[in-house]
Amino acid sequence: MTSYTLEEGAPHPLGATYTGRGVNFAVFSAHATQVQVCLYDDAGTTETACITLPEYTDEVWHGFVPGLKPGTRYGLRVHGPYEPEKGHRFNHHKLLLDPYAKAHMGELKWGPEVFGYTVGHPDGDLSFDERDSAPFMPKCVVVDSRYQWTQTDAPRVPWNQTIFYETHVRGFTMKHPKVPELFRGTFAGLALDEVIGPIKELGVTSVELLPVQMFLNQPFLTEKGLTNYWGYDTIGFFALDQRYMDGPNIDEFKNMVDRFHAHGLEVIMDVVYNHTPEGNEMGPTLSFKGIDNASYYRLLPDQPRYYINDTGTGNTVNLSHPRVLQMVTDSLRYWVTEMHVDGFRFDLATILAREPHGFDEGGGFLDSCRQDPVLSSVKLIAEPWDIGPGGYQVGGFPPGWAEWNDDFRDTVRAFWKGDEAMASALAQCLTASGNRFNKRGRRPWASVNFITAHDGFTLADTTSYNEKHNDANNEGNRDGHSDNRSWNCGVEGPSDDPEVLALRARQQRNMLATLLLSQGTPMLLAGDEFARTQQGNNNAYCQDSDISWFDWEAASAPAGRSLTVFTQHLTHLRQTLPVLRRNRFLTGQFSETAQVKDSTWLAPDGNEMDEAHWTDPQTRCFGLLLEGTAPASSLPQPAADDSVLLVFNAWEGAIDFVLPPRAGGKVWTRVIDTALDPQEDVDFEPGHGYTVTGRSLLMFTSQP
Repeated sequence: MTSYTLEEGAPHPLGATYTGRGVNFAVFSAHATQVQVCLYDDAGTTETACITLPEYTDEVWHGFVPGLKPGTRYGLRVHGPYEPEKGHRFNHHKLLLDPYAKAHMGELKWGPEVFGYTVGHPDGDLSFDERDSAPFMPKCVVVDSRYQWTQTDAPRVPWNQTIFYETHVRGFTMKHPKVPELFRGTFAGLALDEVIGPIKELGVTSVELLPVQMFLNQPFLTEKGLTNYWGYDTIGFFALDQRYMDGPNIDEFKNMVDRFHAHGLEVIMDVVYNHTPEGNEMGPTLSFKGIDNASYYRLLPDQPRYYINDTGTGNTVNLSHPRVLQMVTDSLRYWVTEMHVDGFRFDLATILAREPHGFDEGGGFLDSCRQDPVLSSVKLIAEPWDIGPGGYQVGGFPPGWAEWNDDFRDTVRAFWKGDEAMASALAQCLTASGNRFNKRGRRPWASVNFITAHDGFTLADTTSYNEKHNDANNEGNRDGHSDNRSWNCGVEGPSDDPEVLALRARQQRNMLATLLLSQGTPMLLAGDEFARTQQGNNNAYCQDSDISWFDWEAASAPAGRSLTVFTQHLTHLRQTLPVLRRNRFLTGQFSETAQVKDSTWLAPDGNEMDEAHWTDPQTRCFGLLLEGTAPASSLPQPAADDSVLLVFNAWEGAIDFVLPPRAGGKVWTRVIDTALDPQEDVDFEPGHGYTVTGRSLLMFTSQP
C-alpha cells in the first residue's frame, strides 16, 4: 500500500477535484459514520491505498490528498448502519461509485458480490453480504477539466427558429460511410465534418442525443445477448459513458460539441435523473444506495425498507432532499459550463417536479432551474409524463419550459390514417396546442411537436406496419405500445407493389409537412428524412444491431434521397417564412390594425368553417389561412410577411378546394403538393378550384 499525506480539505465542491497541487475529495452522506476513498492502479484492479476522509462539515465528508493527479482511479467505501427496515443500507464491503465522478473506467461485472445483501439468503434484503465488490466494479477517474475551446460562443438558436433532430451517437455512425472504422459508434465519429455537414444541410438547428451519461446493462438483457442500447439507466450523472469514447478522456466529447458549434448547431442532452439502476430493495449496491439510501431515494414513509416506484424501474430519486437536488442541478450546470451543451430533454420529467404531496409546478427542482442564471439560459424540455399519480402533465410545466406534446403525434397519425372526428384536434395541434400552452405568457415554442421519436415506430414503419414486430427483443412481442395509430397502406411490412410504395411515400411527406409547417417547435427523428426502418420494432431499446443502426445505403438510394430533398425544402420554408413560426399564439381574432384575422379555417368551398364542419366526424379536408400581415407582436405596426395557405385532405379521393381571394390581385404560389415528387412552384389565381389529391397536403404562399 502507498502512503499519502492527508490534509483537511474543503467540503465543496463535491466529488474529486484536481487543484493543480493535489485532489480534494468531498462526499455527502447525512447518515454515514465514516467515508473512505480507495485508490487503484491504472488498470483499476489493484488497490494501492484506502484513505479515510478526516473531516465532516455540514453532512459532507472531505479531505485533501497532495500529489494526486488527473487519471487517478478511485472508489468509495462508506460505513454506517445496515438497517433496511429504517431505510439504511450501508455496507463498507461494497466499493461505490462517487456520484460526482467526472469519468469512469472499466465495466460492471454482474455477480452476487455487488449486492449489499446475500443473494438467495432466507432473509432476503435483510441479510448482510461481506464479500468485496471491488473486483466487479468500474472505477472512478479524476479528470483535468482544462480544454482549449475554438468556439467560445454558443449558437443560442432562438426558440422560434429551433428544429430538433433526435439521434443516437452509436446508431448514427456505426454504418456511416464517411466514418473510419476506428471512430464508428463514438463521439469522435459524430464530430467529423463529413457527418455534421449533412445534418446542417438538412436544415435542423439542434441535435438531441439519446443518453450519453454513464449507464448500465441490466442482467436480464445481457443474459439474452441484448444490451441497454438507448441508455435510460444512468448511474453517473457527471460522467460520459465509455461506450461512446476511447478511454476516460472527456475531451472527445468536448471536441464533438466544439465542432457542432462551429457549424452553428446546438447539442441537446437527453438526461435521466428520475431513477438509477440500483432498483428496489432487491437491487444492487453500486453508489447512492450505499452512500445514503435514505437521502437519495424516495422511500415509503411508513415502511422505509421499500421504495416509491413512480418510474416503473424500482426506485425514484428523491429530489425533495436539498443535497440530492443540489447534485442534479450541479450536474446540469457542469454539462453547460464545462461541456458547453445547449440544453436538456428530461426523461419522465413529471417525477422531477413531484414533491411528497404530488406534482407541483412550483416544486424545488423546477424552481431551482427557473432561478438559476445558468440553467434558465439554456433549452429545458420536459417529457411531461410518468406512471405515478397525476403523472400526465402535458401543458402543466411552468414558463420557461418546453414540453414534448404526444397529443400532436397521436392526432397527426390518426388524421392521416383516416380516422373520423380528427379535424378539431388537428386544428389545435397545427396552432401549437394553445388549449394547453397558451397561459402565463408561454409561447408557441413550448409545444415540442413530434410524429416519431426513439420510442415507437419510425416514420417509415408508421406507414408500413399495422402491428408492432418486436420479436427480436425476446419478450414474446409483449413489449412496446400496441396503440401506434399506424397504417401499413395495404401490406404489412416490406412491399414491392408500386402503388403501395407511392402511397407510403406520400403519407410520409404528409406527416413531415404537417410537423414542419405547424406552429410550435418541431422535433424530427433522425433517419425519418430518408425513411429509415426498424423492421416494425417499436421498442428497440435493447437492439444494438442493424435494427437500430442507420442504413446509409438506403439514405443514398433514389427514394431516400428524394425524401431528404423534400425535408430540406420544408425546413427552408419554415426558416424563411416567419408566419410559420410566430412567437404568439394564433387565435383567429380580427386585427383592427391590419384588418385581417391572424388565422382562418376554410372549408373546401373557400368559405370559413362553421360549427357544423367542426362537429362533423367526416370532415377530413379543410384549409388554414395564415395572414402574414397580421401583427406578429404587440407592437402597433403590422407585419409584412408572406401569407400561407395550408390544405389538408385525408380523404381517399380528390376534392376541389377554392383558393381564397387576395388583396391587390396577388396570386397564390403552390410550393408544396405532397402528391407530387419533386416539388415545383406554380402560380394560381384566387378563386381557382385546385384539385387536391386524396391523402395529400398543399401549401401556397402569397406576397403581402
